[in-house]
Amino acid sequence: MIKLFVFDCDGVMFDSKPANRAYYNHLLLHFGKPVMDEEELEYVHTHSVKDCVSHIFRQHLDISPDKIEAFRSSVDYSRFLDHFAIEPDLVKFLQTVKNDFRLGISTNRSDTMQMLLDHFHLSDFFEKVMTSANARRPKPAPDAMEEILQYFEIKPEETVFIGDSIIDQLHAQASRTHLVAFKNRSLETPYHVDSFMEILNLDLLH
Repeated sequence: MIKLFVFDCDGVMFDSKPANRAYYNHLLLHFGKPVMDEEELEYVHTHSVKDCVSHIFRQHLDISPDKIEAFRSSVDYSRFLDHFAIEPDLVKFLQTVKNDFRLGISTNRSDTMQMLLDHFHLSDFFEKVMTSANARRPKPAPDAMEEILQYFEIKPEETVFIGDSIIDQLHAQASRTHLVAFKNRSLETPYHVDSFMEILNLDLLH
């Protein structure tokens, strides 16, 4: 019996690619570097901020990592919140399941996750939020999910992880949880949906 839903953030709870594009291009342009190409945009959609910054500046060795981090840390992320689009039926789904299931988040976002939850008035839905900032290792390592399971005292086979990327697939496999692939039919799982409310009809829950 499923007892716990764990959500990825980017590409699942929110369409965040416009925000990711704006944020990381802002860092590059500050140092006079070209904006990201499509491969880099896909990379920053799924990885931790530390890995993302290293990736997009990998060819710009004239700039020290310390200078990049100093500027990054000074940027007010709230200016990018308007670039996020919340998934249309997310709130309806959360309201539907909140009394029967425990709810958590496992994301490679860092200190911006709580800001997003507060901005979209979602904080009260989630009991446990794991990010690349408070997990021992970021996804796809199982650390964040393992801490969530320990917190709720729930078994992996009683857990659904909702994700949209290969990083999420590997995270679910490493933690032995059930992956529901969100808007990505290429992921290896029996369960694919294009909206949250579809999850309620999956055999997995019955």
